[in-house]
Amino acid sequence: MSRWSMRIALYWGMSLAGLGVAAPALFAQSGSEAERMAFFERHIRPVLVAECYSCHSAQADEIGGGLTLDTRDGIRQGGDTGPAVVPGSASRSLLVKAIRQTDPNLQMPPDKKLPAEVIANFERWIAQGADDPRDGEAAVARKYEIDIQQGRQYWAFQVPCDTVPPPVRATDWPRSDIDRFVLAAMEAQGAHPVADADPHSLVRRLYLDLIGLPPSPDDVSQFVALHAQDAQAAVAATVDKLLENPGFGERWGRHWLDVVRYAESSGQATNFAFPHAWRYRDWVIESLNADTPYDQFIRQQLAGDLLPAEDERQRAANMVATGFLAIGPKSLSERNRQQFQADVVDEQIDATFQAFQALTVACARCHDHRFDPIPQTDYYALAGIFRSTETCYGTIRVVQSNHPSPLLELPREADATQPYPPLTAARRELIERQIESQQEQMAELTSRDQLIRRIFMASRVTQLRSQLDLYDGDGMPRPLAMGVRESRQAADSPLYIRGEINQPSDRVERGFPQVLTVRQPAIGSRSSGRRELADWIASPDNPLTARVMANRVWLHLIGRGLVATPDNFGASGQPPSHPELLDYLAVRFVQDGWSIKRLIRSIVLSRTYQLSSQFDYENFEKDPENVLVWRMPKRRLEAEALRDSMLLLGGNLNLQPPAGSLVARGGEGNVGFRITGDPAATETNRSVYLPIVRDQLPEMLTVFDFPDPSLIVGERAATTIPAQSLYLMNNPFVQRQADGLASRVMQASEDDVERIKQAWLLGYSRPPTDSEINLALKFLDDYGVQHSVRATWAAFCQAILASAEFAQR
Repeated sequence: MSRWSMRIALYWGMSLAGLGVAAPALFAQSGSEAERMAFFERHIRPVLVAECYSCHSAQADEIGGGLTLDTRDGIRQGGDTGPAVVPGSASRSLLVKAIRQTDPNLQMPPDKKLPAEVIANFERWIAQGADDPRDGEAAVARKYEIDIQQGRQYWAFQVPCDTVPPPVRATDWPRSDIDRFVLAAMEAQGAHPVADADPHSLVRRLYLDLIGLPPSPDDVSQFVALHAQDAQAAVAATVDKLLENPGFGERWGRHWLDVVRYAESSGQATNFAFPHAWRYRDWVIESLNADTPYDQFIRQQLAGDLLPAEDERQRAANMVATGFLAIGPKSLSERNRQQFQADVVDEQIDATFQAFQALTVACARCHDHRFDPIPQTDYYALAGIFRSTETCYGTIRVVQSNHPSPLLELPREADATQPYPPLTAARRELIERQIESQQEQMAELTSRDQLIRRIFMASRVTQLRSQLDLYDGDGMPRPLAMGVRESRQAADSPLYIRGEINQPSDRVERGFPQVLTVRQPAIGSRSSGRRELADWIASPDNPLTARVMANRVWLHLIGRGLVATPDNFGASGQPPSHPELLDYLAVRFVQDGWSIKRLIRSIVLSRTYQLSSQFDYENFEKDPENVLVWRMPKRRLEAEALRDSMLLLGGNLNLQPPAGSLVARGGEGNVGFRITGDPAATETNRSVYLPIVRDQLPEMLTVFDFPDPSLIVGERAATTIPAQSLYLMNNPFVQRQADGLASRVMQASEDDVERIKQAWLLGYSRPPTDSEINLALKFLDDYGVQHSVRATWAAFCQAILASAEFAQR
C-alpha cells in the first residue's frame, strides 16, 4: 500500500467515518448460497449419481468401504478410511485424492479417470465450503412414486388468481393496491411502516435503480423543488423520464444477462472465444428499451428463427435472440460427440426452465427429481426438443476444440452493426501469405518429435482462415451471429438410464413437464417443438411465467424477492412471503400487455418503494429480515453501477455503446491469448459492455461479486471482504476517477465550503451537514500540510468514492 493511500485510509477510517462515510468492513461474509447450491446441482450431484451411487449409496447392493455419497452427512462422515470431504480443504479431502487417482490404493471410479474439468469442479466445490442441500442421515434413501395430480396442487403450479387488495386499518397510508397488500401483512404481524424517504435519498434511489447512474446536482435540485410542490408528481415525472433513458436497457439488461449466463467464451477446461455473443447482449438491451412485451421476449429467445417477421431487420433480431440457447458454457475438449451433445442439451434445458420457470428440471437427467413432481421421462421429453435443434455457436477446430459449429448469417438487408472494418486487398493478401508460409513450414516437419509443433502450426492456419471467413469475396464483413435453427431431422430422445449415454432405453415422445401441462402439444414429425415450447411458456395460462418475472422485478427494486429463491419456485425453494401480492403483480403484468416498464413503474410509484431506510427497533424485533418490507433496506451497488458511477463522476464515462466487443475484435481461438490487461480499468464504456470471458473476468467485477457467468443467477451475492477496501484505496482506476472528480469540484468554486457541497451533491446526491463540512475542512487542512492543493482534493475525492454511502442506494 502506498504512503498516500495509507494516509487516506487512516484518515478515512478515523475522521470521515464521522461524516457517515464508513469504510467497508474487513471481515468476509458468506457469498450467495443460491449460487453455491446451483453449482452443486449443476456440476457435482450429476457426477455423484452417475459415477458413485452404484457402490456408495443406499441403493447399492453392498456399500463399498462403508462410504455413502448420497447425503451430506454420508459424504462428510466418510467411510472406513475417514471423511470423504473436508469443507474448505480439497487437499485434506479423500474424495479429491481418490478422483485424482494419484494413490494406486485409492482410485475412484475404479475403471476410469474422470475428466480434468470434473476434478477441478470437485476441488472448487470443496474449497468453497462443499455446500450440499441433501438432508438426511447416511445410508437412508427416500423412495416415493411421483403423483402428478397431487403435484398440481402445489401453489406455484396453479394459475395465479386475480386477488382483491385486502382491507387495512391505516387507510390513509396506502397510495396503491401494492401498498394495501404490504400494509395488511404488516398489520397482521403488529408491525408498521417507517417514514417516507427524504427527496434526496429518493431521487438517488430512482436513478440508480432504473438507469444504474447517480443523478447530477441539477437533477437533484430540480427533483427536490418539484417534490416540495407535489411529491407524487415529481416521482412520476422522474420515473417516466428514466424509463425512456437508454441507460434503462443497459441497467436492466445486465440483470437479465445474469439470469441467462451471458458470456463471450466457452469456459470449462478449455476456453474458446465466442466473438459474436455481443449481438445477443445488444439485442437484450434494445428489447428492454423498446419495452418488448415479455411474452414476445420469451418467444424470440426460444424460437425466434421460427417466428414471422415484418422485414429483414426484424428477422435478423429474431435470429439473434436465439443466442440465448447458444451462449452457455461448453466442454469443447470432450472427445465423445454424443456426450458433448447431451451436455449441450442439458445446459439448454436448465437455462430455459430456470430463467423462465424458476424450476430445476435438469435435476431429472439421471433420475426422477428429488423434490418436484418431475419424472425422468419429462426431462427426456424436453431433451428431444433440443436434440432436434442445431446450436450454432461458432469456434474453430484446433487443439482442444473438438466441436466447432457453424454460425447464423443475418440478412444483409438488416444492416446489422459490424465490429470489423472492410477487408482490404492488402490485408487479405497478407493473411493468405501467412497461411502459405505456415503450410510450407508444416510440410518440412515430418519427424515424430515435431508432431506437437506441427499441430500448433495447423491450429494457427485454422485461426488465420477464420479471419478470412469473416468476410465475403468483396471484402465486406459477413453479419454473423450465435443462435439456433431447426435440425435437418427431428426425433424423440431415448431415456438414458442414470443419464449415461451408453445406456439408452425407450424413446420418450417430445413434450412438456406433465405437472404443468393438462394436454400435451401435437409436435409435428419434422418440427423440433421449440415453437410449441415457446408458446407454452409465454402463455398467460402458464402458472409460473408471469410470477417468476414479477418476482425478479420486485427483487431488484425492493432488495428481496417475494419468493426469496428467484431461480427456484419448486419444493426445495422458499414459499412466497406475500402470495396474494405475487399473484396480483403477475395478473396485472399480463393484463398490462406483459410490459416490464409498466410493472416497474407500478412498483416504484408505490409508497412501499418510497420508504426510508430508517431503523425501527420494534419492527426489527418482530421481523429482523424485513420480510414484511417495513423499511427500504440499504443495498450496495453492483460492480457495474459502482464502476459506472465512478467513471461518471470522474468525467470519463462514454455513454455511446461500442460496436461489438473486445472479444469480437480478438477473433476466434483460445480467448486467453486475446484479452490482455484489465478492460474494467482501461475501457470507458458502461460496464454492461465489458468483455465477459468465463474464468477471466475484469478485476473490479470479480472483487465486487460479479456472478459466475456459467450459472443462472437471479440474485447476486453481496460480500464484504478486504480485497474490496484494498481495491478502492490502491487501484489506479479509482485514483484516476478521484482525480477527475477533484478537477470538477475545484472548478466549481474557489471557496472550500462550496467545493465540499459540490462534492457531496455529486457523490451522495445530498448536501452535507454542518458537522460534515467541519470534518471535511479539517481533513483538507491536515492533509494539505504536506501535499499540494490538487493532491489534497484528489485524496478527499477518493475517500468519497471509496465510502460506504457512495456504494449504496
